[in-house]
Amino acid sequence: MGARVSKATSSCCCLRGQLPGSTRLENADAVDEDQGEAYELPAFQEYSFEQLRLATAGFAVDNIVSEHGEKAPNVVYKGKLDAQRRIAVKRFNRSAWPDPRQFLDEAKSVGQLRSKRLANLLGCCCEGDERLLVAEYMPNDTLAKHLFHWETQAMKWPMRLRVVLYLSEALEYCTSKGRALYHDLNAYRVLFDDDCNPRLSCFGLMKNSRDGKSYSTNLAFTPPEYMRTGRITPESVIYSFGTLLLDVLSGKHIPPSHALDLIRDRNFNMLTDSCLVGQFSNEEGTELVRLASRCLHYEPRERPNVRSMVQALAPLQKDVETPSYELMDMPQGGASSVQSLPLSPLAEACSRKDLTAIHEILEKTGYKDDEGTANELSFQMWTNQMQDTLTSKKKGDSAFRQKDFTTAIDCYSQFIDVGTMVSPTIYARRCLSYLMNDMAEKAVSDAMQALVISPTWPTAFYLQAAALLSLGMENEAQEALKDGSAQETSSSSGH
Repeated sequence: MGARVSKATSSCCCLRGQLPGSTRLENADAVDEDQGEAYELPAFQEYSFEQLRLATAGFAVDNIVSEHGEKAPNVVYKGKLDAQRRIAVKRFNRSAWPDPRQFLDEAKSVGQLRSKRLANLLGCCCEGDERLLVAEYMPNDTLAKHLFHWETQAMKWPMRLRVVLYLSEALEYCTSKGRALYHDLNAYRVLFDDDCNPRLSCFGLMKNSRDGKSYSTNLAFTPPEYMRTGRITPESVIYSFGTLLLDVLSGKHIPPSHALDLIRDRNFNMLTDSCLVGQFSNEEGTELVRLASRCLHYEPRERPNVRSMVQALAPLQKDVETPSYELMDMPQGGASSVQSLPLSPLAEACSRKDLTAIHEILEKTGYKDDEGTANELSFQMWTNQMQDTLTSKKKGDSAFRQKDFTTAIDCYSQFIDVGTMVSPTIYARRCLSYLMNDMAEKAVSDAMQALVISPTWPTAFYLQAAALLSLGMENEAQEALKDGSAQETSSSSGH
């Protein structure tokens, strides 16, 4: 039931996603054969820092998806590689991995794993002091959000059983490939893909730093032997899996010592989520409690191995033919279709690739989205260089108005090349000019540059969609339209 990357999309991403500065480590797409189903992804590769800066719109705060936002020592951003493949980028603290060779070796090792039960590692970046990991992006939040902070409906019992089975299968796969250690396994490490299938984040397969701690959560949830030795073992991972079983059963983050007291007193009502009343039998609940207590055994050697966890959880599954997105009451693909979204005139024109209508709207809008640019330009007009730059801009605007798009490209390029001022609108106008001249790949690049300057600007997303449509990339274009519409809705509601 894992989400798939279609062969067409996979090849397209491999061809177009291979930007200058990236290094492929293997020629063929990697295939995982666990559970008898192929899972195709591009092979692990090294990316340049500039690629990842562009992909995340300059590491924009609006693109942060990690738990503690920008206050975290290592921040995770969402982004798009070459405006196509959605990615999650983990940017480490600068002192985390001083030895670049050690970081690369560790990342490459994790990057060989390919499973539909993982949010797989696609690549890394190691330039100067920068250390970054690139993984598949999972759009439907974390297990922590769905268990502890749900808004409309608590997670159903069959889905909870599926989560712990898939998670045990992920750990079994990693163990079979020689990566049995997982650092700080918790509900924030379990992510949901486009089809709402649970995946285990690959980031936990690497420590947060060369000499860093394996556990960053509350010490009450840390395996007892780790407290004694400071070392993580495969048995420590099983202990953490036991805490996750308790999370799933209770809908709360109960400290293991308290949970074990409740289990000893056979006070199962206090352990089970009140939202699950009537959804499971006493036998099912008792079996999950029994598994959790075995995983939480004080003595590591008394805990079950991951294979036995898979074997114990598989027979408990219910509604196995029902897709995860139905169990979660969410649309397939993780978001509403473009047809159901309220599209602005510009979004509508971009979705039809109506370049004439796009031109009329951009001409009418002018530079009103370039906040602060006009004041800075007028302040610096006294320099000869700025005067030349402004002249280039005026000539470009005149050519754009008269639909002389070749001249507009030349003039706007002069303005951009000087680099004294930045203007998202000029990138947007040059983007359309490139589209008018059948230069779609350059148009995609300009739309991405506009997002680096203004990460939440709907116009840049819409133009990106038009450029992607010109490249025949329908799915990616739809995603860009959705992103733009979401930003427009957010800004109009004042968020």
